Amino acid sequence: MVRLEGVSRVYQRGASTIRAVQGISLEVARGEFLAIMGPSGSGKSTLLNLIGGLDRPTDGDILIEGRSTRGLTEAEWTTLRRERIGVVFQFFNLLPGLTARENVALPLLLRGDADPGARVEDCLAAVGLAHRGEHRPSELSGGEQQRVALARALAHRPALLLADEPTGNLDSTVGREIVQLIKALARQGGQTVVLATHSRDAAAAADRVLIMRDGAVQKEGLPS
Repeated sequence: MVRLEGVSRVYQRGASTIRAVQGISLEVARGEFLAIMGPSGSGKSTLLNLIGGLDRPTDGDILIEGRSTRGLTEAEWTTLRRERIGVVFQFFNLLPGLTARENVALPLLLRGDADPGARVEDCLAAVGLAHRGEHRPSELSGGEQQRVALARALAHRPALLLADEPTGNLDSTVGREIVQLIKALARQGGQTVVLATHSRDAAAAADRVLIMRDGAVQKEGLPS
């Protein structure tokens, strides 16, 4: 599903050089749930942003479903995300003036679906919020907002789901529920999942865990 070939990301901050990601090569199989674990500053979120085209590598190439993304324009990346990639963030990024139902419908409307109503209702039901569709984000708990964000990310049936610290703003109990929901819905929908997290509990739900430190993959498996 995803292949990284010598991917690096270097930033210049004045006279300082920050090597956020350093020469990473890896493959993620179709249908796999991969967790990338590491402390703040390890490069895991940067790596996720690179895979999703929200940032661009300084060196190397990222292939999505066998297609090289090197040289894609912003418009081409936007189309790729709209059709094949869903993203869930730590900060829910729901539009505050829209209801839960309208937030979930947004990616479908943006890609031109004339009548997304049935799909939206299915997605809200799948995350247990069929009864909360008319509520705005301010009327929802943190866990409910993340469920809406997950429904929105899966609404267009992406092949790849990227989850960047999706439990970071939630307590441990709700966080575990969200990760298990991501896993269950991805299994049901056939999505490949790449999860960036600092949480051992979240990482333990994955099929495979990579530990990052200082921009590089240090080892495979949960830390002891």
